[in-house]
Amino acid sequence: MRTKTDRFRHTILYELLLITLAVPILSWALDLSPGKLGAYSVAMSTLAMIWNYAYNLSFDHLLLHQGKPLYPRGFFLRLLHSLGFEGSFLLVCVPAGMWWLGYDLLTALTVNLSFILVVPIYTMGFNWLYDMTFPVAEPVTH
Repeated sequence: MRTKTDRFRHTILYELLLITLAVPILSWALDLSPGKLGAYSVAMSTLAMIWNYAYNLSFDHLLLHQGKPLYPRGFFLRLLHSLGFEGSFLLVCVPAGMWWLGYDLLTALTVNLSFILVVPIYTMGFNWLYDMTFPVAEPVTH
């Protein structure tokens, strides 16, 4: 299982790269100022980092509880992991987007659903590369 330090590094790198890629593109696509969208992104990123840590730790413990190995993770397990994280985080992002960006429910939901269609691809790619760059010393099967 990954250490707390490793999980922290994973979370920070994930969010920094996502913000760096997303803010310029979304600012243009949504016709929002980069400053307003950037501040919103940092706030959502902070919440996502907290949730990321808790979600990933819980996901690993669930796998161990079921007697499944943590690594390697195939395509479908990574897909389930990514969609579970994004789907649960949607419950925070929609109300936050309504409040911070002044969107109505439908607009906030549409923007977030659009983001959710793209982010799992980023998440899968990032996690795959992260696992190759920072491999776990030995697989834990419990």
